[in-house]
Amino acid sequence: MKPGETGARRPTYERIAEILRAALEADRVPPGTVLSEVPLARLFGAGRSPVRQALGRLEADGLVSRFDGRGFLVGHETPSRAEVTPAMLGLCAGTLDLVHARPADALYYGVERELILRSLRGAARVNELALSRHLRMGRTVAHDILVRAQASGILEKGENSRWVIRALGAERIEQFYELRLILEPVAIAQAAGRIPDAMLAEVEARHRDAANAWTASEAAVLDQLETDLHVTCLGFAANTEITEALRRSRTVLLSGKHVQRALGPAATVDRFVDEHLSVIECLRRGDGAAAAIEMRRHLVLARDKALDRLRAYQTMPEAAGQASYFEG
Repeated sequence: MKPGETGARRPTYERIAEILRAALEADRVPPGTVLSEVPLARLFGAGRSPVRQALGRLEADGLVSRFDGRGFLVGHETPSRAEVTPAMLGLCAGTLDLVHARPADALYYGVERELILRSLRGAARVNELALSRHLRMGRTVAHDILVRAQASGILEKGENSRWVIRALGAERIEQFYELRLILEPVAIAQAAGRIPDAMLAEVEARHRDAANAWTASEAAVLDQLETDLHVTCLGFAANTEITEALRRSRTVLLSGKHVQRALGPAATVDRFVDEHLSVIECLRRGDGAAAAIEMRRHLVLARDKALDRLRAYQTMPEAAGQASYFEG
């Protein structure tokens, strides 16, 4: 950096490279992780070009190596497509000044809420052009939002590449939790002792801060807590295929906060943060067996609460009309 030059004026790719370098040197990204342009661009709210330049810098420094032309490999382990999360990159405290958020980020949670609440009433299609008009934004912004919802399992691409919401009824919720009950206790036991101490300390501190201000927690904070335990920590499991298998069931983790708020102030606030802390405390001790037991207990409670919320929501009168971008 030139004398007197501020960090805010540095090229975007340099700032991204700096964040990635710090995460790699602190061992927050598991060996074998494949770093790809599109997911990283989404995390940083940047274009693919600066991400590509940043990865090129890291390759030149010997921190990553090219992986079959489809990304860059961390370390020399068996390649894994496990998700790179904000916590791994130290982006957990909120949007950094270093990289500006895209318009889609500010609009996402409102759309996510409408998509999930619609799924509780049954299947539907989403018209991307109508969504862009509804938001009064360009088609690219609408597309970014729908791609993000797809990555979370809320949407799928159906016939003729049309966006489709699958119904999220009791049977599907139970199936998702059955999958998670089989896989997550195994994964969290494997992850114990492999998660960097500094990362676990950050995760625990974030959970305790949220516990002290629970009723004021925003959707993004609740998502971060769910990601901390069910994505970031599980991402350190020895069997990386577990993360891939769990990806499509993530919609049940996202739905709780929206349904709770739709039920109104009389609804019981789900303090899942306390259940998370029970698992995290076991991880801090390196006790994988105990972490697996606490994870299973948490998932059973989460399943029962999700089904209770679904039943309560479905007894509510359906609001007149629906969002203009829904079809069917």
